[in-house]
Amino acid sequence: VEAVHLIADGKAPRIPQPKEGATYEGIQKKENAEISWDQPAATLHNWIRGHDKVPGAWTTIDDQVVTLYGSSLLDASVPAGQELVIKGASRPGLVTKNGLVVFGNDGKMVLVRNLQFEDGRMILASKYFSADETAALELTEEEKKMAEDIR
Repeated sequence: VEAVHLIADGKAPRIPQPKEGATYEGIQKKENAEISWDQPAATLHNWIRGHDKVPGAWTTIDDQVVTLYGSSLLDASVPAGQELVIKGASRPGLVTKNGLVVFGNDGKMVLVRNLQFEDGRMILASKYFSADETAALELTEEEKKMAEDIR
C-alpha cells in the first residue's frame, strides 16, 4: 500500500536500469540459432520452438540454409517418407505426408511442419520434394467468361 501511495504522489524512488544485460539482442542473432543435431529429440524440439519466429532455428540442406518452424515431438513408429540428408545429422530426415521428421541422438523423433529458404520462400515441409513443381492454371470456358466479365 505504501508503494502505491508513493507512486500516486510522484515520490517513488527511480532506479535506472543498468545497461549490461538489458537486451536480448545478443541471443536473437541468426548465427546463434544453428541447430546442433547431436542432442536428444526433446532438446531439438525445444531449440526449434524456442527460435520460432525470430530468428528461426536453421540448418543446411542441399548446400542452402533452411529455417525450421513448427516442431512437435513425435511419439509413434517411424513413418514412411523420402530421405533427406541434413548436414550434421547422424541420420537423414524423412519428408512425410505430415512434414519433415528429424531424429535426435536418442532415436526419438521430431516433426517439423514448415521450412523457409534463404530467398524467403516458406513451404510446408511435406512439400519439400515437390516445391519446384509448378502447375499451370487452366480455366474452363465458364471461368474464362467470368474473368472477362470481371475485367
